[in-house]
Amino acid sequence: MNMAISSKWLKLCRALHHKKYRQKEQLFLVEGAKSVQELLSQGVTAGFRIKALFATRKFIESTPVLQQPVPFLLQTATGEELSRAGTTQTNQTALAVVQVPQPTEFVPSNQWLLALASIRDPGNLGTIIRIADWYGIDRVVCSPDTAEWYNPKVISASMGSFLRVQPFYTDLSEFFSRYSIVVYGALLDGESIYKCSPSKKGAILIGNESHGIPLNLLPFVNYRLAIPRIGKAESLNAAIAAAIFCDRLVGQNSEFRDPRTKK
Repeated sequence: MNMAISSKWLKLCRALHHKKYRQKEQLFLVEGAKSVQELLSQGVTAGFRIKALFATRKFIESTPVLQQPVPFLLQTATGEELSRAGTTQTNQTALAVVQVPQPTEFVPSNQWLLALASIRDPGNLGTIIRIADWYGIDRVVCSPDTAEWYNPKVISASMGSFLRVQPFYTDLSEFFSRYSIVVYGALLDGESIYKCSPSKKGAILIGNESHGIPLNLLPFVNYRLAIPRIGKAESLNAAIAAAIFCDRLVGQNSEFRDPRTKK
């Protein structure tokens, strides 16, 4: 195990702060103890290949899997070095360079999915990934102008859920034209979501919080649903709206399993 981050790897890590280099190299960063630990425990089975891991000696010594030979570069680093290599000053523990998995086309089955139209804020997207994971939704269909899935802010906000939720970027109008799927759309002028008892699983369509669902997608919406506004706020954060829709449509129609008892 080598000491410190070499100038070559430091340069690459800093390049991966930018979308064009992530796309060119097909690599992205995973930062922070929790996300890196989940990556180490689930990454291989989820199809993620680690190329290099930089971490403090304390993190390495406290992580059993790193006490054995690993199929990637492993180097110790100081908190200062990790801050220089990563995108956040608060990461003082671990940083991984990871291969972007090969995308696969998504064919809907009798399961819930999230469809995102023009969700451009990376923090919102990362939170939505985490929400999808909580409600057992493992595929998210995104419009091409939705934030990039492997943006460091998206990965960070997902808190490891990116390992269990897969993206599929496509033209949503073509997607809904191609597949027969029930679409539940989040719209300000819709019926109260609390009056809806879905008889079929389908797509929960969330639009941009400033402009809503694009006009070209409205013909595909089978159920126009709104979150009742009681106060005076102009709009809801897209991730919060996604959480409420998932809770009402998915959570209230699913059998509860206590994670503490695994029942």
